[in-house]
Amino acid sequence: MEAAEAQYLYLTTKGRRSGLPREIEIWFTWHQGRYYVIAEYCTSRWVQNLQADPRVQVRLGENIFDATARVILAEREPELQSAVEQLSQKKYGWGEGLVIELAPDRS
Repeated sequence: MEAAEAQYLYLTTKGRRSGLPREIEIWFTWHQGRYYVIAEYCTSRWVQNLQADPRVQVRLGENIFDATARVILAEREPELQSAVEQLSQKKYGWGEGLVIELAPDRS
């Protein structure tokens, strides 16, 4: 199975207060070499964690890799925001919220 066909990935952030790893299972889409997740609420703890420290770890099937997270601002990148929302809508039937890009680190 292709990575983009998987239903979810595991995202690990570092707790902004504790410094401990915090892992969530989340839906994702793949677009132009990057992974995108959508937060229903911008106040979610995992979102606050990655805003405090954008270095994250992604586990997708057997693959584990480091990535850098960033929030996509619709007013700055409306085409990207729209593309990710459409991909998520097609894959899951839902695509509204705060879009976050996960860019795999190049080693």
